[in-house]
Amino acid sequence: MSVTSVYPKLEQLLPLVKKPIQYVGGELGAVTKPWEDTVVRWALMYPDAYEVGVPNQGVQILYEVLNEQPDVLAERTYAVWPDLEKLMREHGVPQFTVDAHRPVGSFDAFGVSFATEMGYTNFLTAIDLAGIPLDAAERTEDHPIVIAGGHAAFNPEPIARFIDAAVLGDGEEAVLEITGIIRAWKAEGRPGGRDELLLRLARTESVYVPRFYDVDYLPDGRIQRVIPNRADVPFRVHKRTTMDLDAWPYPKKPLVPLAESVHERYAVEIFRGCTRGCRFCQAGMITRPVRERSITTIGEMVQRGIDQSGFNEVGLLSLSSADHSEIGDVCSGLADRYEGENVSLSLPSTRVDAFNVTLANELSRNGRRSGLTFAPEGGSERIRRVINKMVSEEDLIRTVVTAYGNGWRQVKLYFMCGLPTETDEDVVAIAKMAHEVIRAGRAAAGNKDIRVTVSIGGFVPKPHTPFQWAAQEHPEVIDRRLDLLKKAINSDRSLGRSIGYRYHDGQPSLIEGLLSRGDRRVGDVILQVWREGGRFDGWTEHFSYERWAGAADEALAAHGLDLAWFTTRERGELEVLPWDHLDSGLDKDWLWSDWQDAIAEVELDDCRWTPCFDCGVCPAMDTEIQIGPTGKKLLPLAIAGTRGHVPSNHSYEADEA
Repeated sequence: MSVTSVYPKLEQLLPLVKKPIQYVGGELGAVTKPWEDTVVRWALMYPDAYEVGVPNQGVQILYEVLNEQPDVLAERTYAVWPDLEKLMREHGVPQFTVDAHRPVGSFDAFGVSFATEMGYTNFLTAIDLAGIPLDAAERTEDHPIVIAGGHAAFNPEPIARFIDAAVLGDGEEAVLEITGIIRAWKAEGRPGGRDELLLRLARTESVYVPRFYDVDYLPDGRIQRVIPNRADVPFRVHKRTTMDLDAWPYPKKPLVPLAESVHERYAVEIFRGCTRGCRFCQAGMITRPVRERSITTIGEMVQRGIDQSGFNEVGLLSLSSADHSEIGDVCSGLADRYEGENVSLSLPSTRVDAFNVTLANELSRNGRRSGLTFAPEGGSERIRRVINKMVSEEDLIRTVVTAYGNGWRQVKLYFMCGLPTETDEDVVAIAKMAHEVIRAGRAAAGNKDIRVTVSIGGFVPKPHTPFQWAAQEHPEVIDRRLDLLKKAINSDRSLGRSIGYRYHDGQPSLIEGLLSRGDRRVGDVILQVWREGGRFDGWTEHFSYERWAGAADEALAAHGLDLAWFTTRERGELEVLPWDHLDSGLDKDWLWSDWQDAIAEVELDDCRWTPCFDCGVCPAMDTEIQIGPTGKKLLPLAIAGTRGHVPSNHSYEADEA
């Protein structure tokens, strides 16, 4: 049977809220299908505002992959702002999709992509507005299966009571497998109800269903064990890894929003994974191994994406884009192809030691120079050894001289505060580095019209990293060090006036730490914060530390625990961690060994170019590092100004030299 759009009721509310266009839909690239023509229906959510969620690569990719299936429908939904939430509750309008404005509660599956843990309260708002019981145990087969994904899903225990399942790792193949299981279950007449469907998902060994696992605790609050409560589910759930990225060239038809979004560009993921070994970086650890897209596939994706979207900026994305084995040829080939067409290239994520004159020239060839961002992460050589960020001050100075000498006037440097073993001196050293950058930049540019922005984030220990055992720093210590740094930057006014200073205080980081390394008992905290009005906790103006700290005091007291127990407490080697039954491929003994190396200030090389360090990923996941070079060149497909008139049988690949 068909499902009725809620738009007639929603439309009456839109004149009463801010930015109503974000709820209208109708973007270029959006897909709508007749409900009755499909068998399996997905609602996909990025749990933040439309302007943040609509450019999200993960959701866009799954949206396309699913909608390419003839009998599958996928639509998108985002967090609604509090002004619309209030009106929706008053007028009985449920959580809706922006594509066809269908009620989220009517879909078969509700997939939520958690890039960070700070979206948990928005997620609760969405399922409550959708009429889905907050507790998964209270849902029936009439409710969607609620599935978590994204980086935060590698420890879904804090939201275990609110989700039905979680998928670890890459989603392209996983969503199709889940779709097939739902399709077969429905075709058979839904045998065994909701439990049978969840059991079928769990048997894949790559979908985690929390209800099939019990957690036992020791008297001191630590976890004793996490075990299946039935014999036919696996003891460990494994992450999914998509190996051949060339076979998944998504997004093919990028969404072009009607409302302003945080990223107005066409983005191509040029490789996935990272083996640099930065010990704080969860993304680099859980996405191993490195898998590169070929230069020719990148070229095809860029041409198709620009033609489909009309964007005039192309972002070449990865965790460290300049590390692609053919990045020079990629950039020069794309610059050749689009010369004179007002198409700019950007590398949003660039390592200091991978940026060079050639890249600088190619990225600025059309005269447009967006700001460059580099991430030394630590101010002193010592702390950079601890975190395994093998970048010297000389590397940084050489890089910014290259940038300023090639016409850039704005460089952003990103650091963290609160790192393990950190001292006041490590943080104050950031000021000295910034001063040296300004001096070198002025000399290279030949004038004083340059700026550096120093941006500081609070360190949060993450699961599946060598720092998963580390004690998080107290917010008061972080705030004091940030104040010392500000004074040090301004100690030389002639240099300080060219340095912008942005920072996040220590309190939000502490709450993120609670959610990052928490277990199922933290779900009580999340629920209480949400009931007390917690929304958009990733936004400074909406976040309330007092609300979170108060809820933690109350909810955790029942378990004999407190906020500090989950955050500022260092874990021991033998402690069972809440995510130990979820396999990212990384060997726990190797992670512990790397944690000990961090304390000893011992660096580890990049295993792309050196012998294997036995982190465990490749044998555990049956994968391998995939890098170039391919030996192919990316040649212009057409004379500038004639794109769109290339014959349909024209080959995108150039012959090998």
